[in-house]
Amino acid sequence: MLWYTCKRLLMLVPVAILVSIATFALLLAVPGDPAAEIAGPNATEAQIALVRERLGLDQSILQQYLSWLGGVVQGDFGTSLSSVRPVTEMVVERLPVTLSLAFVALLLGTVFGVLLGTIAAFHKGRLLDRFLTIFASLGIATPNYWLGLLLILAFSLTLGWFPSAQYVPIEEGVMEWGRHLVLPGLALGAAFVAETTRQVRSAVLEVKDLPYITTAKAQGMLPRAVIGKYIAKNAAVPVLTVIGLQFTRILSGTVLIEQIFGLPGIGTLMISAVLGRDMPVVQGVMFGAVMVAVLMNLLVDLSYAALNPKVRTQWS
Repeated sequence: MLWYTCKRLLMLVPVAILVSIATFALLLAVPGDPAAEIAGPNATEAQIALVRERLGLDQSILQQYLSWLGGVVQGDFGTSLSSVRPVTEMVVERLPVTLSLAFVALLLGTVFGVLLGTIAAFHKGRLLDRFLTIFASLGIATPNYWLGLLLILAFSLTLGWFPSAQYVPIEEGVMEWGRHLVLPGLALGAAFVAETTRQVRSAVLEVKDLPYITTAKAQGMLPRAVIGKYIAKNAAVPVLTVIGLQFTRILSGTVLIEQIFGLPGIGTLMISAVLGRDMPVVQGVMFGAVMVAVLMNLLVDLSYAALNPKVRTQWS
């Protein structure tokens, strides 16, 4: 397992380099002269040249990339052009909000998805199974921003059960922290719940009638023990697949959900940076988000190896 882990970690090096090149290329894709935009419409050529020199835009593309990459390696993504603050400081300041939202969405998706998928599998062909299948299809097809607006209308404005906006840090109380994240977490994780339900149902159906499961039942093992000891382990692999694939979708979905629910997270920072053409912030957020998704896929691969020794053997 250690050798497999080392090989997978070494593969991250070229991936990180390619991600850094693609992220840095965002600056080149922006139309116009960034220095002229920052200097303002009434700036002279001398003032524009001074801004270009301060940003390092007077250097070659390779020099600019190497300088930016050197800062990234040290955890320095540059300085925001609008707020004149370190990008790393701005990201770290808003990171707990986005991580909290993603955590709630993943938690709800995993718990409800596994539960509903298992129930549907053990009621195959019955009315409950058909209802859950329709629910899963609707959950995948429903846009998260539209669902978020419906949740605000129903559970915040009409019933008043949950707040419709703002974020409360967990240090101020777990209950209030959770209350403010229930609705955005449901809106963000609904598709995850639906996809997990479908995958778990299929995985449980594949293994629940296998000979060794039938033997365990014939020996008098309780249904809960059969599910926990045998079925759950075999059904865990597709769940890990869904988590790995949906995590990227959840990260991208935070952009709209944070806007709808007024959460001061990374998504809100990204939108304001794009609208303000604050490229250091855009580059920092993009590079961080992609690397987090890559690391999440690595964790999923390592989980595969832990659950299935054949995966480790293929890499030995």
